[in-house]
Amino acid sequence: MKVLVVDDEEDVRFVAEVSLGRVGGMTVVVASGGVEGLQLARSEHPDFILLDMMMPGMDGLTTFHALKADPQTADIPVIFLTAKGLAPDTEHLGAKAVILKPFDPMTLASDIRKILES
Repeated sequence: MKVLVVDDEEDVRFVAEVSLGRVGGMTVVVASGGVEGLQLARSEHPDFILLDMMMPGMDGLTTFHALKADPQTADIPVIFLTAKGLAPDTEHLGAKAVILKPFDPMTLASDIRKILES
């Protein structure tokens, strides 16, 4: 399973990469922002995207809308990652779920697998 992690915080990208890659056995591709995330989503065709909501420049919601508008990336499941609580209609937008920071690195992969299976 391949995941694209899009987050502007280097520490979060590193922890997610180790958690999902080493602990979870997934192939992890990382992007530091929305524009890079869109490019990697098109070229890497991940099985899902873990997308930070609060990023400078192109924020998570704008990135999400761009992903859903592109036929190459529209079907990729997106899980939002945020330190802030989101409005209850976030899943209404088409996101699979929301994971709050800080997350548990030891259970992140299994938590995501459960989300994707539901």
